[in-house]
Amino acid sequence: MDTNHTPREAAEHHGYHADKSALERRLKRIEGQVRGVAKMVDDDKYCIDILTQISAINAALHKVSVQLIDDHIGHCVVDAAKSSIEQGDPSIVQDKIAEATAAISRLVR
Repeated sequence: MDTNHTPREAAEHHGYHADKSALERRLKRIEGQVRGVAKMVDDDKYCIDILTQISAINAALHKVSVQLIDDHIGHCVVDAAKSSIEQGDPSIVQDKIAEATAAISRLVR
């Protein structure tokens, strides 16, 4: 759990809140795909078929990641920019931008 948010953020919803049920459905589908790959290994399926399924899982996870980044920028960074202007503190938005940059960096490794 992220403990680096302000008390105001803790009371509000995160950017993905509006799409939460869609994200949960997508993650459940990915979970099922992973279980399917485990069964394929257990059943000694052809390695290329397993790799094909793993590629599909990676693509699905990538879509979830991109959606979460989009929601973070569209909600959290935009809100931080507003707060930064209201409070006259540029570090508020700079911190959120650095946070988003770090998350993107982790994803592209």
